[in-house]
Amino acid sequence: MNNQPVNPNSRRRWLAAAAALGVAPWLLSAHAAPAGASRATADKPASAARSAARRRLGPFEVFPIGLGCQWHPGRLPQAVNDLYASSTDRAAAIALIRRAVDLGVTLFDTAEVYGPFMSEEILGEALQGRRNGVVISTKFGFDIDPQTGARRGGTNSRPDHIRRVVEAQLRRLRTDRIDLLYQHRVDPQVPIEDVAGTIKDLVRQGKVLHWGLSEPGLQTIRRAHAVHPLAAIQNEYSMLWRGPEAQVLPLCEELGIGFVPWSPLGMGFLAGTISVDSRFGEQDFRANVPRFAPDALPANMPLVDLVRSWARRKNATPAQISLAWLTARKPWIVPIPGTTNVAHLEENVGAATIAFSAAELAELDAGIAAIPIRGARLSPPVLAATGVEAPPKR
Repeated sequence: MNNQPVNPNSRRRWLAAAAALGVAPWLLSAHAAPAGASRATADKPASAARSAARRRLGPFEVFPIGLGCQWHPGRLPQAVNDLYASSTDRAAAIALIRRAVDLGVTLFDTAEVYGPFMSEEILGEALQGRRNGVVISTKFGFDIDPQTGARRGGTNSRPDHIRRVVEAQLRRLRTDRIDLLYQHRVDPQVPIEDVAGTIKDLVRQGKVLHWGLSEPGLQTIRRAHAVHPLAAIQNEYSMLWRGPEAQVLPLCEELGIGFVPWSPLGMGFLAGTISVDSRFGEQDFRANVPRFAPDALPANMPLVDLVRSWARRKNATPAQISLAWLTARKPWIVPIPGTTNVAHLEENVGAATIAFSAAELAELDAGIAAIPIRGARLSPPVLAATGVEAPPKR
């Protein structure tokens, strides 16, 4: 058995090889680059981003692909790690965000708990001088000391805590307002009416413009929306996890709420860089996710094979097919893939140029539906915090 962690540089080596050969990175699949690639396509992401149609996300008009900034301190000074065994440094992370702006990306998503604080600080620094052209979304909701960043465990959406968190977030983000503020997880001890009322006050003060919920219960969505309209719901959604299609997406459509899929590439699975022999180190979030367990991976690989076949068919990469499939679901869905690598960023942005005909989408949907996925989407403790209903207002 192979017990080595997944090599985070493998995808980068493929991209570097493509660049050395004069091939656009998004033309390189996990098997081989499609024939007929030309050097002229190397500028495709930048030009496409500037010309791609924007879409509505609640009250916002944004580029179809956002950027998730979910980073944590590494072991070395200035090191920046993500949850999936990939790393960079602070200067490179700032440069990556600025490159995203140059490519046309307008939605940047982060949270207080990412670091804690590090991701908000990096995003705030990177967007200095570019603030007015972008939408910043961040999150509150875990019990974190706003001064020290110490994790005290569990959730905390008490109104006084929310207010202190927002003041600290504004300083870290170097801004006078948060465009979209999510409750990161529903607090089972605080009525959602109290949370929504607090947000409503912050909106009146101009410190928050709009708000949303992440992984909430269905009735909590309705109750929150009745107090102060929600702009977006942020849940996990991808070809690997289609749970929102049953009830959450129809509810968003009914209420006019936008939808932001987190983990739109299935934690890297849909990018085609995970094999049946992949094993994950202790610092990799996927090490505790049942669908990536050694006994589940072989059963789930047919989905990767399907995405690779469509990537060849559409002259794209698996990651681009996966993102384009999401944006094709509804015109108010905006995925937020994360990365620490500029080449991956450019590849992801290129997904905005890919379209499916109605017949193609129906064929792809049928192919996905025919593949059963083995293993839960999250570890039991993390999964238990999703779909929670807030307690009733007394």
